[in-house]
Amino acid sequence: MITLVSHNELKAAKEELENIERSFPDLYEKWVHIINLTRALQFKYQYMGTLIMNEDCRRYAPEFCQESVVRLYKSELEKLTADENIDTLREMISKFNNAGYAKISLLAIGRSPESLMGTSAIIN
Repeated sequence: MITLVSHNELKAAKEELENIERSFPDLYEKWVHIINLTRALQFKYQYMGTLIMNEDCRRYAPEFCQESVVRLYKSELEKLTADENIDTLREMISKFNNAGYAKISLLAIGRSPESLMGTSAIIN
């Protein structure tokens, strides 16, 4: 999938993320934890995003990974999705779905909107 997003859209997403971080710090901390775990395990952002959004994740599921690692990942992700404010995060992700899970996640862990400009190819 190729994603193309405007600088203004990325800036708006970053601002909304900062609002979530201020208003719901526990939710935000859990989400950053999952983003970092996704990166550490080298899972696809699309896998993480589809799990958070309750979408079909089979297309993005890790192929060469022990089932115990996937279970651990999902149990950590359940801590996020069980948060009483998860709908706030889901609404934000839906609002900026054109940016894609990867760019939204990178904004959440501190990347600047400028560093994410242009197209990005997400390998399915």
